[in-house]
Amino acid sequence: MSFLSVTNVTVRYGRLTALRHANFKMAAGETLFVTGPNGAGKSTLLKAIAGVVTPVEGQIQLAGQVISGTVPEDIARRGFSMVPEGRHVFGTLTIEENLRLGAGMRADKDAVAADLAGCYEVFPMLRERRDAPAAVLSGGQQQMLVIARALMTGPQLIAIDEPSLGLAPKIIDQVYDVLLRLRDERGLTLLIVEQSSTRALLTGGRMLLMRSGEIVMEGDARELLRGDALKQAYFG
Repeated sequence: MSFLSVTNVTVRYGRLTALRHANFKMAAGETLFVTGPNGAGKSTLLKAIAGVVTPVEGQIQLAGQVISGTVPEDIARRGFSMVPEGRHVFGTLTIEENLRLGAGMRADKDAVAADLAGCYEVFPMLRERRDAPAAVLSGGQQQMLVIARALMTGPQLIAIDEPSLGLAPKIIDQVYDVLLRLRDERGLTLLIVEQSSTRALLTGGRMLLMRSGEIVMEGDARELLRGDALKQAYFG
């Protein structure tokens, strides 16, 4: 059984069709990149999975349960966490307060405490500055914070929208090192939106190419990037 299944999903904003008949599946523990130009429907796809927008057609299943049409809080309780584009830290709150916000829906205090300790182990910089306001962090440090905050929800699947946006190449490498280590150590499933296909080439895994609201190509990232078919599909 697929861990995430998106079947014939269409999303409209008024008369604009932002996502059209999207179909794909993910296995547990898989890394899937979604790439494509601006306006391709990548962020809308993530929002549909998260329950932020409701499809007008199609169905989304997570771990065998239908989640399309469900409120975001219920989807989060079923193991889905999204890191939105632009990081969205709460600058006036401390780093630890930001992290604890991720566990706001959880009642298992002992497990929350263990997860907080685990986040500090993975991100020692956050532990060292946990009482400082999040606004003092650099862009790369804020990206680490929102990934750690997503971990505090106790997820099985993390969707990340443009984790490389606005970051220097060295910092991007650090972000991906952490993501892939978390995937391997915790068995996380990763759904990553990146406008550029370069990171998919470097990281490997499966990739979807979107254009004009549709998935126009799917396959192994490195295989797709070897030929001209991806370039032709990207630019039409």
